Amino acid sequence: MRWLEQFRMAVLMLFRRKSETARLNDELQFHLEQQIAENRSNGLGMDEARSAALRTFGNPTLLRDQARSTWSWNWLEICLRDIRYGARTLARSPGFAIIAILVMALGIGATTSLFTIARAVLLKPLPFREPNKLVMIYEHFRSATAGDGFNVVSPHDFRDWREQTHGFEDMAAWRNYGFNLTSEHDELPEVVRAAGGSWNLFSVLGVQPVLGRAFTPREDQPGANHVVLLSWSLFQRRFGGDASILGKPIRLDTNSYTVVGVLPRWFTYPEPRVQLWVPYAQTFTTDEYAAHDQHQSHVVARLRTGVSASIVTKEVSALQYQLYQANASKPVAEDAVFRPMIDDLVQDVKTPLIVLLCAVGCMLLIACLNVSNLLVARSAARRKEVAVRGALGGSRLTLIREQMTESMLICAVGGLLGLVISILATSWFANNWQGLPRAETIGVDGSVLVFSIGLVFLTALLAGLLPAISATGSSVLTALQESSRGIGGSASRAVLRKILLAVEVALTVTLLISAGLLFKSFLHLRTSDLGCVTDQVLTIKYGLPEKQYDTREKVAAFHESLLQQVRNLSGVRAAALVSTPPGGGYDGDDVFTIPERPSDKFNLQYDAIYRTADPEYFSALQIPLIRGRFFADQERLTRDHYVIISKQLASQFFSGENPLGKHLKVAWGSKPEDFEIIGVVGDTLYDVTQPSKAMMYFPILSGIPSQTSGATIVVRTSGDPLALSLPVQKQVAALDPALPVYEVFTMQQILGNSTASQSFSATLVLAFAGLSLLLAAIGLYGVLSYLVTQRMTEIGIRIALGAQKFEVLRLILLDGLRPVVIGSLIGLAGGAIAGAFMRSILYGTSPLDPLVFSTMIGGLLLTAVAACALPALRAVRIEPIQVLRTE
Repeated sequence: MRWLEQFRMAVLMLFRRKSETARLNDELQFHLEQQIAENRSNGLGMDEARSAALRTFGNPTLLRDQARSTWSWNWLEICLRDIRYGARTLARSPGFAIIAILVMALGIGATTSLFTIARAVLLKPLPFREPNKLVMIYEHFRSATAGDGFNVVSPHDFRDWREQTHGFEDMAAWRNYGFNLTSEHDELPEVVRAAGGSWNLFSVLGVQPVLGRAFTPREDQPGANHVVLLSWSLFQRRFGGDASILGKPIRLDTNSYTVVGVLPRWFTYPEPRVQLWVPYAQTFTTDEYAAHDQHQSHVVARLRTGVSASIVTKEVSALQYQLYQANASKPVAEDAVFRPMIDDLVQDVKTPLIVLLCAVGCMLLIACLNVSNLLVARSAARRKEVAVRGALGGSRLTLIREQMTESMLICAVGGLLGLVISILATSWFANNWQGLPRAETIGVDGSVLVFSIGLVFLTALLAGLLPAISATGSSVLTALQESSRGIGGSASRAVLRKILLAVEVALTVTLLISAGLLFKSFLHLRTSDLGCVTDQVLTIKYGLPEKQYDTREKVAAFHESLLQQVRNLSGVRAAALVSTPPGGGYDGDDVFTIPERPSDKFNLQYDAIYRTADPEYFSALQIPLIRGRFFADQERLTRDHYVIISKQLASQFFSGENPLGKHLKVAWGSKPEDFEIIGVVGDTLYDVTQPSKAMMYFPILSGIPSQTSGATIVVRTSGDPLALSLPVQKQVAALDPALPVYEVFTMQQILGNSTASQSFSATLVLAFAGLSLLLAAIGLYGVLSYLVTQRMTEIGIRIALGAQKFEVLRLILLDGLRPVVIGSLIGLAGGAIAGAFMRSILYGTSPLDPLVFSTMIGGLLLTAVAACALPALRAVRIEPIQVLRTE
């Protein structure tokens, strides 16, 4: 067990170095004295006996070193020695050490935090069985008005795909839904987001309920017994985690549903807001379930092993083309398209996340360059010491290693602080980034720690390698000559610092331009005209249960009573109903033809967004009437087949014509109906981040499918709209105590919610850019201060020979601004590339926006001039006599 003894000795040498060294010395001395005594006993004198003993015994120092190398880990001792040396060196410059550590902590912390989010959202596999085999399938439309586009799937098409294709293990569908969850106890009713899932959805995903069971094929039929699966969060929040809820009924929209299972805690597909699942077929009427035009379903499929996506794409597309030909009079797509499930989930945040990753990457690189510049300056001050050590036998590799240890210490301490920053920042990101998918999977784990450690080594290499090589490249003679002349460093080091500074400026300009483009885009969104009044407007949604409000007369009576009572409230200037207010989302479209044009066919796929509205709606939100008239009061109940169209629809389909009196034939299910155009109103945006689309309005109580029970009441007030929130809700409760309301927003809040994601990204990139600008200014100031110190003698001589102060000022400023100008030019090209990459997330802003480019360059140059001014003013105050006397 020799190795065990060596290990024990190595550990003892590591922690009890002094005592073990003393023991080794005593042992060597003992053997030497024994040899001397033996020589004395052989008749030699003392001096001769000692000399003979030393010849026999060998060099004691060499023997001691050999013994220590055998007993101890030399590499570890060398590392510890270098760390102690680096720590002592940094301790002598605490200001530099603190600044450098903080700079690296910010850079490493921000980068680690964004990596944590990007890994969880973009890279971590989905928590389903063999997630790489899961794909989403969409219908592929070629619209005459909107061009090519994806569309969700009709239930009939889904069933045909599942039954007639062979490239999948299985195929499932789900659609968004909503319920009023009521209770037989005293708990308040609430609106819950739900989803209708086909019976095999959970087996396709590879998910099993933690309590109870999934749906059965018999339950997934129109008219079957009502059953429901609870999400874990609803199970805990509403039912206290009591497993006895299984088999018991809960009331959804006044209907009784039996709880048959509870889903796992981690299951938040397709989003955490979905609180319960019901069978897919039960969310449709019998007619809707058999229709090809009810495009409301998301289709999930699992590929068979060994079958490629391209093969099944051809199979499904061929089948879809047959369906298209067999249903020429209906809005059926011509083919189908696929998308991997992970891409489908993260498509909206992928580009913003990559932009933020690039931003923090730039900031980290700028931090490294800044620290590198500071280390170059410090190495210049220590060049004499390093050169002398090299002349005395120190190898260049050893000297570089010692210099690198200093940067490694800075980055290691900065990395520890950065890890704390990243944990806090990651938690903040996950809680404040609205709409971030898979946010529940974000967390710091072993992979993040490994990434942080790798980042520490990488930044130490980036920040320390060039200064270390530069510091050890001078001969002792050159170092002594430069030192004797009072020169702060060689010309090559000055060039190196300017190159580093130019790269730093280029990265900063790129980041500033990116931030400027995003910020201007966000301002454009916030100031976008929705096409209606947005100040002092309150919106409240509610949905009337179909079982309780089963006739148009009951629905109309509720709406009429509510409108009348709300209009009588103090502070209400106008109140009206609409299915979805401006900015409230797409919420459905439909195809139509124009009967006055016999050549038009349904398969031309003219389509427009549809809304249902109260007669007072347009005047309440001050949407202008361009031609014709609004709905009359009596037309809200009678189905007189009137329609109002938007200005964009009129310009697209009736250019140069008077659309009044003409008709739109709309395909409501299997019974297309003609609607006479009675008015043209101004355009409104359905989403502030999207361009306006053609829109058609129908009377809200005229029995348009799927629009009769739910509504949004819009209230224009004379004061604070939120002050009327509670009074309006009380009016709803007075009419129906069991009816919950939801999405209580002012129009300004709707605008804010629509731009929350853009605001978040723009703010973050702007913060990173501002921090980078500060780092660049510090770097510029440091470089120029160093250069002024370096040229102190030269400047003193120039002034003594008659140089004017403005000439010295110009000399220093030009010297400092030259790398800034070069870096800015490179940064302009970088900004153009970044703008092109961000094109898809810019709104109303060109990727080459001249105002943004000129503003950012101007701001950077002003900052650079300010950073150069202090060293330049210090240079013009140099006293030649004092400098020459010092020399």
